[in-house]
Amino acid sequence: MSNAAEDFSQFGISKEEKDKLVGEVIRYMLFKTHQNSGCPIKREELTQLVTKNYHQRNLPTFVINEAKDKLSSIFGYEMRELQRALPSSKAQTRSSQQSVAESKSYVLTSLLPTNVYEKYVVDVNTAHLSGFTFVIISVVHLAGGKIPEESLWSQMRRMGLGENEASHPVLGNVKQALELLVQQRYLQKDKVNGPEGNTVYYELAERALDGPMNERVKEYISQVMFWESKL
Repeated sequence: MSNAAEDFSQFGISKEEKDKLVGEVIRYMLFKTHQNSGCPIKREELTQLVTKNYHQRNLPTFVINEAKDKLSSIFGYEMRELQRALPSSKAQTRSSQQSVAESKSYVLTSLLPTNVYEKYVVDVNTAHLSGFTFVIISVVHLAGGKIPEESLWSQMRRMGLGENEASHPVLGNVKQALELLVQQRYLQKDKVNGPEGNTVYYELAERALDGPMNERVKEYISQVMFWESKL
């Protein structure tokens, strides 16, 4: 962070205290990301690491920003900020009630070139989950960003993925694999009350709508359509 050496003095803490707080945020991001299968980490969780012992205004923002810089320069990760997306049916009624701080979260994304990342970082034992993620996001994307639950399962059954399958040879419990995409904020579920009763929809969430991921999904869809046109 530019001028970081001078800036933290405004908070009346030592460099050692500042470095310790930054280290705590970095460790929390790394270990929580691994522990929770890459689920986004809420900003308020990181803020609480600072405010449990320090109450200076704007100190959490300073610490989080410096942690971002160090994760990038030392670990090769972008600590990417996401703004929580609301389901389209609730966006108008709840957007004013949702504070900016409450709706922010962070994920770690690699800054390594794709070919280097795939060669040295990707775990072949979990690569299938990335493939599953891309396929499901693509299905929802092609449906206009929102799809009824039954329609999604219909598409998944065509791929040999049934909702009652608990021991798929690659994904294990298929319903849990889909639910993990909701927890990871690639998708969100929305129950809409209509004239024929309640309908559950799966809708793209902020992580799938985020710029880099959104572009990768579009590229993936283009490649699939290109190869299908060759058949």
